[in-house]
Amino acid sequence: MYSLILITAFILFLIFVTCSAYRLGKNKTENARTAAMIGFALAFFPPFALVYLLILLLKNDSAIV
Repeated sequence: MYSLILITAFILFLIFVTCSAYRLGKNKTENARTAAMIGFALAFFPPFALVYLLILLLKNDSAIV
C-alpha cells in the first residue's frame, strides 16, 4: 500500500517538474522543449530538479523577437 502511494507521489512530482520547466522555459529560454526535457531528466533526482526550477525561476526573461 505504501509503495503505491510513493509511486503515485513520484509520478505527480515528475509531471509537476516537467510542466513547470516547460512553462518557465517558454518565457525564460529560447527553447522550451529542451528546458522540459532537462527538467524531466532531473526529476529523477529531486534536489537537482528543485534547484533547476529555482534557476529557471530566477533567470531573466529572454528577448525573443
